Amino acid sequence: MRQRNAPFGRTLCAMVTPFTPAGALDVDGAARLATRLVAGGCDGLVLNGTTGESPTTTDAEKRELITAVRSAVGSAVPLVAGVGTADTRHTVELTLAAEKAGADAALVVTPYYSRPQQAAVEAHFRQVADASGLPLMLYDIPGRTGTRIAPSTMIRLAAHPRIVAVKDCSYDFLGTQKVLAETELAYYAGCDEHILPLYAVGAAGCVSTVANAVPAEVAGILAAFDAGDTALAAGLQSRVTPLIEAMMASDLPGTVTTKALLNALNLPAGPVRPPLLAADAETTAELLALYEAGVPVKSPGQAS
Repeated sequence: MRQRNAPFGRTLCAMVTPFTPAGALDVDGAARLATRLVAGGCDGLVLNGTTGESPTTTDAEKRELITAVRSAVGSAVPLVAGVGTADTRHTVELTLAAEKAGADAALVVTPYYSRPQQAAVEAHFRQVADASGLPLMLYDIPGRTGTRIAPSTMIRLAAHPRIVAVKDCSYDFLGTQKVLAETELAYYAGCDEHILPLYAVGAAGCVSTVANAVPAEVAGILAAFDAGDTALAAGLQSRVTPLIEAMMASDLPGTVTTKALLNALNLPAGPVRPPLLAADAETTAELLALYEAGVPVKSPGQAS
């Protein structure tokens, strides 16, 4: 296995964006949530991603969120700012704004809805990478965008000095391994069920939504693997699987289920913004029951 390259940390959380009961940006709540995540084992945070409701937050709110979280967690925790839109010009504007606000990197998703050809996908990422000094994490999630980043395109883009990482939600494990074998790109599992499998073949870590609720459990998977306790790592991945399924594989978006669980735990979250709708009481109760069932975190090397 190649030496790991983890430029933005190992256990990154795709953090929700807390709102007040009236629906405004909850800056204080965001600071408290970010602090809790870092204390729980997340060594990097992704802000303003789709889990953070980027389609319904304003450009000004995105800047304010980065500034607030940077102030809360300090300079040692990498902040990756979601800047992806369907418009290359707007994506460039958000990248420059994120850089000015204090982000360490930009998460750039494939332009969605328009379904550009691979040459256009490549040109989009290159234009964004050329526009600022921020390194880029490319976000490959064809199930949402309608267009994937083909492995051949990814391999070409890896030659750009500021394209350094990938959040992988491609569900193409073979294609991912091909890119890992041929480039120095730092791959991060973007699907929680793939945290351990992708890490086992050389990924840098994960960008986890479930970590909003259970940061220590997610961090524990990777720590156990690094310590050579693969049985414990597998056990921890299995133990969080029911929560992953409930939060990420239901008919509800992960943002909805995550905020429902955080609210039930009296943690900063607040409502979701339309067109999303809040989870119902039954769903929330099921999420809380899975959480309260407990996923014991053990030190690497302990018996499972």
